[in-house]
Amino acid sequence: MKDFSDPESLDYLPTMPRNRDVGIGCVGAGFIMSDCHLVAYCAAGLRPLGITSRRQEAAAEVARRHGLETVFDSVDQMLADDRIEVIDVAVPPDALLPVVRRIVQGKHVRGILAQKPLGGDLAQATQIVRLCREAGITLCVNQNMRYDQSVRACKHLLDGGVLGDPVLATIDMRAIPHWMPWQQRQGWLTCRIMSIHHLDTMRYWLGEPRRVFASFRTDPRTAFEHVDGIGLYVLEYDSGVRCLICDDVWTGPAREGAAADLGIHWRVEGTQGLAKGEIGWPKYPERQPSTIDYTSTRTGRWHRPRWDQVWFPDAFLGPMAELLVALENGEQPTLSGQDNLKTMALVDACYRSASDGRAVELEKGS
Repeated sequence: MKDFSDPESLDYLPTMPRNRDVGIGCVGAGFIMSDCHLVAYCAAGLRPLGITSRRQEAAAEVARRHGLETVFDSVDQMLADDRIEVIDVAVPPDALLPVVRRIVQGKHVRGILAQKPLGGDLAQATQIVRLCREAGITLCVNQNMRYDQSVRACKHLLDGGVLGDPVLATIDMRAIPHWMPWQQRQGWLTCRIMSIHHLDTMRYWLGEPRRVFASFRTDPRTAFEHVDGIGLYVLEYDSGVRCLICDDVWTGPAREGAAADLGIHWRVEGTQGLAKGEIGWPKYPERQPSTIDYTSTRTGRWHRPRWDQVWFPDAFLGPMAELLVALENGEQPTLSGQDNLKTMALVDACYRSASDGRAVELEKGS
């Protein structure tokens, strides 16, 4: 058996493109772009050239901070620059479809990296995928938790058969996300923004579930009206494997004066092994690497590989690197828009399940 206790033997880092000099244009100048995408890209030697945003002063500040050559007045001006071959879009979900409609008119654009969620619902996501397909543009979706180092390492163990047949997988989040102002006009919180990561991770690890049951209650801390604060999810698979996700965004009155008990823990049990880990993200901006511990019947002991990389911001390199590699090789990325429609369908099913108070079947192929 390969010695999976060696961190270098686990496939936890992204595959990098041979050519890192592809010109990247950035749309959006918020936290995700300024503190995650561009930090990761510049550290890896990628070539972001310019940025545009609804607030030009914010775009100018992000350009100054990261040494970008150009602040574009608009997406149209960006599209006129033939150096830009790939566009990274990090805008609110209700603004994504109009931006993509404009980008697909660009003559030089070969690829788009779109922030998750891919629009406000499955119907918008389907339109975005269709627009890119018809324009011959490769679409990749920034489901960056797949590039969290522990999540990726667990996938390597599953694919290598180290854990045997999966039996039970769980993700337990006790954390307080930073909700964006635009979420107030959406009327939703957790499922499309945070739980979408965990639902997509279960798809990444285990494939497509047969049915899902979701239950929501509102978050006492959030003043504006919303349907999905605390979220609980059960995923059932035809193979027999079951998944349980608890996304507790209240976690007790930690911001109101009580002591905090925050963290994200995951666990995958198989017929021949067990893996468990902790996601370091809740301690951001402190650099807290995620962890994985695992054992198998073949070794009878715990393996505890460790690394220096963290989800925020290092893992944000993964989806862009994947898109650039796909363009080099003339293939679709694993995080393609077409694949992401299955994640969006699962999210929509969760809202339907919670609203109806019943388990919802997923269509085969979705």
